[in-house]
Amino acid sequence: MAYFEIEQQDEIAVIWLDQPDSKVNTLSARMLGEFESLLDKLEQDDSIHGAVLISRKADTFIAGADIEAFTRMKSSEEARALSEQGNALLLRLQRLNKPVVAAIHGAALGGGLEVALACHYRIASTGDKTVLGLPEIKLGLLPGGGGTTRLPRQIGLVKALDLLLTGKNIYPRPARRAGLVDELIHPPGLLQAAVAAAREGRRSKPARLPLWQRVLTATPAGRHLLLAQARKTVLKKTGGHYPAPLKILEVLQTGLDEGLEAGLKAEGRAFAELHASDAHRYLVRLFLAMQARKHNPLKVSFQPVEKLGMLGAGFMGTGIAEVSIEKGMQVVLRDLDHARLAAGLKRLWQDLGRKVKRRIISDFRRDELLSRVHPTVEVQDLRHCDMVIEAVFEDLDIKRKVVAELEAALPEKAWIASNTSSLPIADIAAASRRPEQIIGMHYFSPVPKMPLLEIIITEQTAPEVQAAAIDVGIRQGKTPVVVRDGPGFYTTRILAAYMNEALELLAEGVPVDALDRAMKAWGFPVGPVALMDEVGIDVGAHIGRGKLTELFAARGIEGRDTLQKMEAQGLLGRKNGKGFYLYPKRGRKRPNPALQRFFPEANSNPDQSDWQWRLAAVMVNEAIYCLQEGILQSAEDGDVAAILGLGFPPFRGGPFAWVDHIGAAMLLQRIQGFEQRFGARFRPADLLVEMAEKQQRFHPQ
Repeated sequence: MAYFEIEQQDEIAVIWLDQPDSKVNTLSARMLGEFESLLDKLEQDDSIHGAVLISRKADTFIAGADIEAFTRMKSSEEARALSEQGNALLLRLQRLNKPVVAAIHGAALGGGLEVALACHYRIASTGDKTVLGLPEIKLGLLPGGGGTTRLPRQIGLVKALDLLLTGKNIYPRPARRAGLVDELIHPPGLLQAAVAAAREGRRSKPARLPLWQRVLTATPAGRHLLLAQARKTVLKKTGGHYPAPLKILEVLQTGLDEGLEAGLKAEGRAFAELHASDAHRYLVRLFLAMQARKHNPLKVSFQPVEKLGMLGAGFMGTGIAEVSIEKGMQVVLRDLDHARLAAGLKRLWQDLGRKVKRRIISDFRRDELLSRVHPTVEVQDLRHCDMVIEAVFEDLDIKRKVVAELEAALPEKAWIASNTSSLPIADIAAASRRPEQIIGMHYFSPVPKMPLLEIIITEQTAPEVQAAAIDVGIRQGKTPVVVRDGPGFYTTRILAAYMNEALELLAEGVPVDALDRAMKAWGFPVGPVALMDEVGIDVGAHIGRGKLTELFAARGIEGRDTLQKMEAQGLLGRKNGKGFYLYPKRGRKRPNPALQRFFPEANSNPDQSDWQWRLAAVMVNEAIYCLQEGILQSAEDGDVAAILGLGFPPFRGGPFAWVDHIGAAMLLQRIQGFEQRFGARFRPADLLVEMAEKQQRFHPQ
């Protein structure tokens, strides 16, 4: 079967793109081969005066490259050849003396947008599924089909830098304002509008830029100034760990200074170099792992959730409600009184209002979404829900009472999920009449932005409940990772070990801001001390009083009670403006002088490398303990969860990939050295010792 089907409407060729045996269209070597034959026909057939490129797929124009096929390439030269072949074809398309209109509905991402940019005119539908972008940087690459050369010519260098260096999506209305698309049309009228544009021979014009942008980018000196500033920003944000953004800036400069064809050649060379980088390898592995988790692995029948009960209208509860209504679920939002409900509804209104302001959704769409929320103070109003997620205070007795109350109100088939970050699910379910229908669903804050969902199962959890929870997470747009029950599960447990070591370093006199800078330099998005402030010192203190502390104590690890002392002094973190840092209403945060009550004077001889090794080693060693004990089902689960939930540096691939990279023997040697210096908290996991002795890896080569 062919990728392309031509349907001629008088002198206009309507080219239907429909990849065989696939729900979406993707770019591949085979498609490029067929595209070459298509160009031959367009060039040679005198009966064709123009063309429309449109997709038969429901919600996809072209979703980018076939990543799995891309990973099977034997060498980076293969990647370079594919980029050069694609660029040669798109250059032919751009120079075709017959107008070609891209009719875009659904996703036009990566190579899909690059195909559209090579067309002479672009019309996009206003449908909810229509989205454009060049996300290659998220895979450690740059656009390999002319994106770095055509995009700045179309929308200007300033906006092009924003899209290229972030990989973010842009939606139809902002895309029209930016000049990325020429027209917008409601979905049913897309084909008719595109045919009319092709018949009239319409040609896209570059966006009209503000005067300051025209002046700044009119000369090489101005462009170089802009690119130099972008480079400084990139290095500040990434620490130089990611080669892709720097390569994008190099290729941009070549294309703007030396012309389109020189830019395309530079793009092909840079594409091959990035394809060979470790960062690309790890980011692609993460992408494929996330894609794999978009499919439910359990082949058991379950009742799909259409009406979700949400217990608690606080920050977490409304966040879970928001991602649920956006995916078509009805949500019964319950709290104890109308004041709390009103605050929750106001938060929902504000969150969706920001999306309206950014033109991501319309006013009508916002109102439609809010109509799916049914606020109540009555527990009986949850009786028709297929499931209920409780997000009440992190206290075992309270959660047990909530479960008992819910079981009395809900039908027997309904199941209950606890949004807890550390309390064992078996303890919560201990007083339940139906413990097989209790499961943990640990969301991360802020829920609409954080991609991970940690699903916690006990020995009693029914397979159909597990399958239904995974399905809910997938539908909410999350990446579910299933772990076994235990204190702190996986993410909170390894984070607690990391935070405890940070407190040990502070107790040795390491300055708070220096420690944060060290771990940001290692690749974390925020340092451990700032993270404690963000999470809440009271939250950390509460976890420190729980079973996780007992688990560590059984291994001889004595945690510090510093967080409890700080909580008692009213130092709660960012939430009340004072913690390890002070947060003035104006100006930047600064270290809190009150810390002198808890920590000694700053050390005058800092060893940043030692701090980094200690913090990374203690977290990774704890992750290996979790795999050894069966909390984790696989090393890949551990890598995905640490990156998506805790910000473990993606370019390092996750805790287990990092061990493979440096070698289990090297890590073991480091940890044993720390054990001699600091004791039980660095006792290596037996699994690490075994891996080092046998020279084994956690992932295939």
